[in-house]
Amino acid sequence: MEDRFILDEKTIQEKVQEIARQIEKDYEGQEVIFVGVLKGAFIFLADLVRKIEKVDVLIDFVKVSSYGASTETSGVVRLDFDTTMNLEGKHVILVEDILDTGLTLKYLKELLEKKNPLSLKIAVLLDKFERRKVDIEADYVGFKVPDKFLVGYGLDYAEKYRNIPYVMELKE
Repeated sequence: MEDRFILDEKTIQEKVQEIARQIEKDYEGQEVIFVGVLKGAFIFLADLVRKIEKVDVLIDFVKVSSYGASTETSGVVRLDFDTTMNLEGKHVILVEDILDTGLTLKYLKELLEKKNPLSLKIAVLLDKFERRKVDIEADYVGFKVPDKFLVGYGLDYAEKYRNIPYVMELKE
């Protein structure tokens, strides 16, 4: 497979810092539960919360699946692991690596809303807006990206490439 470079590590870290500053501005002095979507968001979540100093950070996770070992979503979202914290009356930010068709984030947003958080926002590193199938937008967006299959910085293909510190297009 041939790879084509898309976003370098320095550019990503600058954007993560920018998102962290915006979250601090929105929630300064408050407690926020960051819910990372496994497995893809773990690197973005870790970098993001390490840059946040003016907010009390709590971390939880959910795990869903819809891709398997394919480059196309199945369209069916399955909950593999739910949050363990009580989200009722809490500020919650759902953190995902990429907003693509929107099916996964719509499902997760509805799931978390049933837990009665005080507020619920969505942070994504990448927004592949051209592929949206449902009406959902993120509150914090790193980069708008074209309709390419991207890997690196947590994004994978068949569980590979997550460890790459930048984002690149995977070409067959």
